[in-house]
Amino acid sequence: MKPDTASLLLAWYDQNRRVLPWRALPGQTPDPYGVWLSEIMLQQTVVATVIPYYQRFLAAYPTVHDLAQAPLNEVLQLWAGLGYYARARNLHACAQKVSKIGFFPSDVNELLELPGIGAYTSRAIASIAFNQPFVPIDGNVERLIARLRGIEDPLPASRAFLHQEASKLNNSAIAQERPSDFAQALFDLGATICTPRNPSCLLCPCQTNCEAFKAGNAKDLPKRSPKPQRPTRYGVVFRVINPNGDILLRTRPPQGLLGGTDELPGTPWREKPWTEKEALEFAPITKNWQKLGEIKHIFTHFILILTVYEMTSNLYDIRDIKCFDSSFKPPKASALSSAMKKCIILAQG
Repeated sequence: MKPDTASLLLAWYDQNRRVLPWRALPGQTPDPYGVWLSEIMLQQTVVATVIPYYQRFLAAYPTVHDLAQAPLNEVLQLWAGLGYYARARNLHACAQKVSKIGFFPSDVNELLELPGIGAYTSRAIASIAFNQPFVPIDGNVERLIARLRGIEDPLPASRAFLHQEASKLNNSAIAQERPSDFAQALFDLGATICTPRNPSCLLCPCQTNCEAFKAGNAKDLPKRSPKPQRPTRYGVVFRVINPNGDILLRTRPPQGLLGGTDELPGTPWREKPWTEKEALEFAPITKNWQKLGEIKHIFTHFILILTVYEMTSNLYDIRDIKCFDSSFKPPKASALSSAMKKCIILAQG
């Protein structure tokens, strides 16, 4: 009789669990606020990137009530650079709702009613923070189940079946007894052993139960259908700096891509490059502009090429500026996206 996968995994986890700032140590009770905050930050973002952001957020907002009372622009500024800014807006809205309730709900259906919390996050919070027997299914768990079961049908078409199979991973008694540890053991195995490329199968505690290990094709699973090529969009931005070193910035609309963040004034983004004559129609001031170069930023669904212009003279009258939705701000007090940071660094040489 083969050993139970959950038993093998939990025995490995007890010896190899990662120490993470949001993770309760053995014998400690998880903090739902820390679990929720980390799970929102970890969406589409790797652990190494998240850790310093998590620590800064926790220092600024030690409780969900502190976060709820903070101004949204302050939250966006602290979030700047982490990307996917709808997460930050939903984070703030969720904190306000939880603060009003007085506590984080432990029921999955009640968690699903909170802003920014979907199927995966609700199950992650319920299992990790409240020790409820759910399997949070993310990309790591999809990869694990594809290899364990030897499922060769490609993603995304196979996703529903993978999720159905993954939901059975915690059926054994030991997994049901330790839901929080089991969920985090799955995450740790996917992050450190059953990695997307070059999995360390010889170190895997579950190799005796893994169909892909037996077949020798673990590194090829899960298979994926070819992705369509990302389209490219183009824009032009203009940097104006005042004698104090503040930069002329405007705030993007609160909803949509990079919503609520600050940006250099410039053209809309479109599918063909802008001529200089076209772009200068969007310049915030009529002056001599110098083209500094281009930056490239990759979003999930498209590639953005921004051309950066800078004024060749700082001698101007504030009344000359016609970009009425903009104001001068110090860069350190602004909510700049990674794309805008690239533009400013380029402009600074």
